[in-house]
Formats: sequence, C-alpha cells, structure tokens
Amino acid sequence: MEEFVACFAEIADPRQENARHDLPELLMIALCTMLFGGEDCSDMALFGQAKEPFLRQFMRLRHGIPSHDTFSRVFRLLDPAAFEACFTRFMQRFAQTLSRVVAIDGKTLRRSFDRAAGKSPLHMLHAWSTDQRLLLGQMAVDGKSNEITAVPKLLELLSLKGCIVTADALNCQRTIAAKVVQQGGDYVLALKGNQGTLHDDVRKFLNDPARRAEIVHTTVDGDHGRIETRTSLVCTDIAWLQEQHAWPGLAAIGRVVRLREIGGKTSSETAYYLLSTPFPAERFGEVARAHWGVENGLHWVLDVTMNEDQARNRKDHGPQNIALLRRLALTLATLEGSKGSMKGKLKRAGWDDTFLVSLLAQFGALQMR
Repeated sequence: MEEFVACFAEIADPRQENARHDLPELLMIALCTMLFGGEDCSDMALFGQAKEPFLRQFMRLRHGIPSHDTFSRVFRLLDPAAFEACFTRFMQRFAQTLSRVVAIDGKTLRRSFDRAAGKSPLHMLHAWSTDQRLLLGQMAVDGKSNEITAVPKLLELLSLKGCIVTADALNCQRTIAAKVVQQGGDYVLALKGNQGTLHDDVRKFLNDPARRAEIVHTTVDGDHGRIETRTSLVCTDIAWLQEQHAWPGLAAIGRVVRLREIGGKTSSETAYYLLSTPFPAERFGEVARAHWGVENGLHWVLDVTMNEDQARNRKDHGPQNIALLRRLALTLATLEGSKGSMKGKLKRAGWDDTFLVSLLAQFGALQMR
C-alpha cells in the first residue's frame, strides 16, 4: 500500500478536505475491482463490500466501503492529466532500461459518448511496447483526427533512446518523425496517400522493374487455414527523394508485400514505409509486423477480456480515469510471471486473495527498479 500511495501521491483529491473516504484507499479498491474483471463504479462498491475483511488487512477504511455514487463522483472530478502522468512515470521506471519497439496507435471507447451533452466517444492514444507487451503511456484525445497533434506530446513523456517507434499512416508526419529522432530513437512509419507525392514517388521507385534489385527477406506463416507470405525489402538509394521532400531523419525506404491464401482464395497487399535507419530486410520485416501487436496484445484484450467497448461511463472525466485504471490493471496482470491467459488471471484474482496480492506486489517490484 505504501508503494501505491507513493506512486500516486501527486494526484490532488478533488473533494473537500473533510471527505469521509481516503483517496488512495478508494483508488486501491477501484484497481482491485478492475483486476478481477469488474467494469464500473457499481462493481467497485460491490467488490469492497464482499472483500471488506481482506481489504482491512492493509487499509483503515475508517468509514467503511465507499458507495457507488462516491466512486462515480471521485472519478468524474479527478484530474485525468495528473492521473496519466503518474501512470507514465510509474511505467517508465520499469521500461527505461529495455530495448524495444514502441507502437503508437489509438483506440476509441465506443460507448463513452454523451449525446445529450454533445460529447463524442473518448479516443485513447497508446504507446505500446511490443516486445514486453506493456503499455508505456497513454493520452486522451478529442478524436482520431487529433492523434497527429497528440503523438508528439505523448512521445515527450517516454524515454526513446535505443527504441524503434512505429506508427500507422495517419501518424506518418514530419513533426512526429522529427520528435522521435530528436529524442534519440528510430522510426518505421507506414506511408500512404495522405503524404501525396511522397507516397507516389516511393511506390513508383520501388516498383520500377528497371531498378537494381535489393536483397529481400521472405517469411511464410500458416495458421487456422491461412497461409501468409511476407516479402520485405529496404532501399537506401534515397538522395533524390530527400532532395525533393527533405523528410526529417530519413535514411531508407521499405516495402512489404503480403500474400494471403485463405480457403483457396488469394489476396495481395503492398505497404510502404519510411525508415530512419537502414535496417536489414529481415529486421525491417519483424518491426513492421510487430506494430500490429498493439491490436492483439492491448486493444483486443481491452475489448474482449475486459469488455471496454460496452463500458458506459460518460460523465465528465469518468471515462478517461476509469479507462486508465483498466489499463493499469492489465499492466499488473501482464507483469505477474505465471502462465495462463489474461482472462484466467482476472478470474483467479477474484477467486484467490493470495493471487490478488501477488498482482498488487508488482508495485513494490517496480519501485525497487
């Protein structure tokens, strides 16, 4: 509990000074609720009532368990920027010594809109370590179209030295490329038509049959009746391209051709990339593929295992703060070293107090790093 309090000590209590329930205790109950698969403030109150003897082993609970209205009011009023900053600093203590691929991608909480207030669904921008399967940082944005301006701010919170930052075509922007290089990282950015003539020039050049061929690397995977062949190449002949476009930190361009065979039908897709380092074709292919680990490792788990898309928190800062708690719970469960699915871990946390304690113990483990 001491490490938990220290981690979130900078979060100001939005209530009056004579609040009945201690803020760190309230946050801990809420986090424990998320760790066993709870979804909303009503679940937090129910968990607290059912587990009160367990909670009193490390909490005073001077006025008992908060009501669901108290949980709701606190999360509606809590400053989400301070909450996110504490979470990011917490994760950086763990991740700053790790060499990794950091995937930048966003996710919309579909049920978080408030039609009466004219409020659109919450969109969360994530920085995901694909190698360690950990969420390194997050930031709420007004909508998917506003990711572009939010990405540099999120990157500023991260330690990027020795990292490779990947992003989809929406975030293939000069400001983002420059920010990554400035912070000592490298980038592999997907390139599509939103970059206009730059995309056309790269596509025509790499597909020119008269051009000198580079060394390519090919992998073949088969699973669930699907066979996918991926062919990657990297080209460093870009002086002409830089002369025309002057892209920040550009050192190479790349192409990945994906050929899929499913049920006797074959489809093909070609993707183009901008690279700040001339990676070997094999490594480039690995990094380009690793980016999509954020979909399976984070977004899919949040939606399917933790039922985030059905969450109906809509008022004030509630959706954003509870979304962060959900991600913190997912991080703690990931750091716990036992084998098993995320769904199984969350069930065990609800059934077994000893296992729940082992998840919470990650605070102490990370604080010692």
